[in-house]
Amino acid sequence: MTAQPIPVMIEASGLCKYYGSFVAVHDISFSIPRGQVVAFLGPNGAGKTTMMRMLTGYLAPSAGEAAIAGHDVRQDRIAASARLGYLPENGPMYPDMTPLELLRFFGEARRMPPATLRERMDAVVDLCALELVTEKPIGKLSRGYRQRVGMAQALLHDPDVLIMDEPTAGLDPNQIRQFRENIQRLGRTKTLLISTHILHEADAVADRVLLVNSGRLVFDGPVENLKEGGSLEQPFYRLTAGGAAPAGGGDGGPGGSGDEKNAADGGGESGDEAAAGGGAEEKTASATKAAGTGFAEPKAQTDAPAAGAAGGGGGESGDEAAAGDGAEEKTAGATTAVGTGFAEPKAQTDAQAAGAADAGGAVEPEAPGAAADAGGTGGEVPRADSSKA
Repeated sequence: MTAQPIPVMIEASGLCKYYGSFVAVHDISFSIPRGQVVAFLGPNGAGKTTMMRMLTGYLAPSAGEAAIAGHDVRQDRIAASARLGYLPENGPMYPDMTPLELLRFFGEARRMPPATLRERMDAVVDLCALELVTEKPIGKLSRGYRQRVGMAQALLHDPDVLIMDEPTAGLDPNQIRQFRENIQRLGRTKTLLISTHILHEADAVADRVLLVNSGRLVFDGPVENLKEGGSLEQPFYRLTAGGAAPAGGGDGGPGGSGDEKNAADGGGESGDEAAAGGGAEEKTASATKAAGTGFAEPKAQTDAPAAGAAGGGGGESGDEAAAGDGAEEKTAGATTAVGTGFAEPKAQTDAQAAGAADAGGAVEPEAPGAAADAGGTGGEVPRADSSKA
């Protein structure tokens, strides 16, 4: 008698996700049969969260397909969700609700029969050890308890497939041990995909490892096949070292890095967001440079002081500031300019700067000697009467 084939419960076919020139996930394919516990490994920013969101239907892929228990998550989303329990990293919950109220709300949203809902609520409260906080507002719970409430809602409708993103984040050692025991028990009848970057978690609970780096799948196989000398550390370091994108279009676009778009759980940023952040830093630096010179606005500065400052080795015109010289050069320039007859930037007040601008010249020198050094820009120094001497 021919054995029945084991049904595939999670399937990815050529999944890709792009944000402009930024590549979060590139051409990942795999299938996971029923009853298998798979660890989704990778460094931060490798594309794990983006991949999970596409598998669960929360994020549309740029290319490729994803299926849960044979249901395409884009074409048959409701049927796929009925077979799926999803625990996102730092998943959103209503802080004013208690765990029991939240579970009841999700159960009713899933149209679970009242009797079944009560039975499942009791089961997940016991499984996730929530007995002590069932009537306490979620907003007042510790992170570990909130994580357990999220796990309870993922298990509430007794799904065939569980996808969990960093499920042990915030749990204490006792809770992690209990979680591992629960996973081993659930893995006998369900299919689990667990995202983590903690190697000990993968070794403790998983049968198989999917390792991603820079949005690409670099290993797919049994945990034992990945180990070297009984450890996962060295092969993990070797396969993810540097996170450099392969030639011909890697993550982050041309010359970019492989961070995933966490604005998509949280998690990463797109190339546009990174570019916007860089522009903000440049603007801030420009403002700092302009404020650090201690001079009036470039339009109000006359040619003579500007030339004197340049001759002294440091004062800058507006054109030089626009050219984007380093902040250190501008500070040095402002300090050098003190010797040319301008007031020291720290001692100069806004009123003095405004007065200098209105007069179309430099700020009045603090000492006659300084004015003399600057070539008379601050006024003539009285000469001593030799006849009286």
